[in-house]
Amino acid sequence: MVVAEPRSGRDLVRVLGLIFGLAAVVGGAVGQGILRTPGIIAAAVPSPALILLLWIAGAAIAAINAVPFAELGTSIPQAGGPYVFVRRAFGPTAGIVVGWSDWLNNVSSQAFMSVVVAEFIHRLGWGNGLPVGLLAPAAILLFFALNWTNTRLCGSSQSLGSILKGSALLILVLVLFFVPARHMVAPAGAEATPVVIGLGAIIVGLRAVQNTYDGWNNGIYFCEEMHSPERHIPRALFGGIALVAALYLLINAALLHVLTPQAMAHSTFAAADALGAVLGPWANTLLTVFGVVSVAAILNLNVMFGPRIALAMARDRVLPSGLATVSPGGSPRIALIATTAGAIVLATSGSYEQLIAFNVALGVLGNFFVDLAALRLRRTEPALARPWRAPLYPYSMLMAAGINAILMGALIYEDPVHSLAGTGLAVGIGVFYYAVERIRGVIAPAQT
Repeated sequence: MVVAEPRSGRDLVRVLGLIFGLAAVVGGAVGQGILRTPGIIAAAVPSPALILLLWIAGAAIAAINAVPFAELGTSIPQAGGPYVFVRRAFGPTAGIVVGWSDWLNNVSSQAFMSVVVAEFIHRLGWGNGLPVGLLAPAAILLFFALNWTNTRLCGSSQSLGSILKGSALLILVLVLFFVPARHMVAPAGAEATPVVIGLGAIIVGLRAVQNTYDGWNNGIYFCEEMHSPERHIPRALFGGIALVAALYLLINAALLHVLTPQAMAHSTFAAADALGAVLGPWANTLLTVFGVVSVAAILNLNVMFGPRIALAMARDRVLPSGLATVSPGGSPRIALIATTAGAIVLATSGSYEQLIAFNVALGVLGNFFVDLAALRLRRTEPALARPWRAPLYPYSMLMAAGINAILMGALIYEDPVHSLAGTGLAVGIGVFYYAVERIRGVIAPAQT
């Protein structure tokens, strides 16, 4: 007989399992991007072998990045993600910077994805009389209502959404491989021409691949709510990345079965051109329906984990303590209201666009701090229970930190304004908030 854990009104409920963990990774990473990104990559490296190798390299980089997350998630299984790990390792100031970065990233992502859902709905011919600024908040409110219920139902909905996405992509692969093309495959101007592939082109392609793998770490926000986190967190992270990589390789192989690399390079939507060559006009409608399901599933996941960031900071009195209140079903409802309100404001005002521009930089910043936190805690807390220990320590963690440092440098080099604005805003808010709360004397010491 399973005995319910005591509830204090601030405790999350442990009702999620490995299936949800895998769904969080697959659902967070797999979106509409995989249908568009192959064209960008083929334009950079128009070689089938190199295209597939880049997707394998992207999976390897994601797996290396997951090593510190797996160790910290099993040794500190608390809600809040990177904020909890960084605060434990470096104290309140660094924790607040990362916490605010992560929360801003989540809120702006919700706003952006809700607009994408609204635009896909318009493409289907539904609700064309309603402006995007009204449909987008409605999409957020739909998942707000779902997340208001309880954690078990939300977890099941995310698992279902991820299964639907994966099934749809597998069907796409089968159609492209086994249904003969009936229409023109290569767009005009897509003739094969000899090209020299340099290091710069490979970097451009790899960056696009990495952006498409983003979301692999979303399951870490729920480690406090997962059964046997010491076993399920590593399995969810690495198993989820393996599933995503397998899907991405199959999709690219199927696209290359129908399109030449040159045709893909001249296409802004390679999957639509490939499927259109097989199914004709139906392709656009089917891919648009997939877009609605896919982005909606990611939006649901973001609505679910964003409040966990606020809840973790509220537990440490960085945010008002009321945000740490949890309903009997496990939903952090007050934190959910606050996070949803921020997302709706951005979705309706349109001011979210600049936040979206530096979202990638905020994500890389958080990953880099987690890498450093894992390294530091090995020195400062050697006795900390680590049910899963990073292999090849410290080299695997140093490699993850190096990858994120290089990515951060590349982002700043490519777009210094938005990259520095994003990190600067997060650092500024964190330091200011910490200074004010320290003066008031309300910041609690880091939890041990």
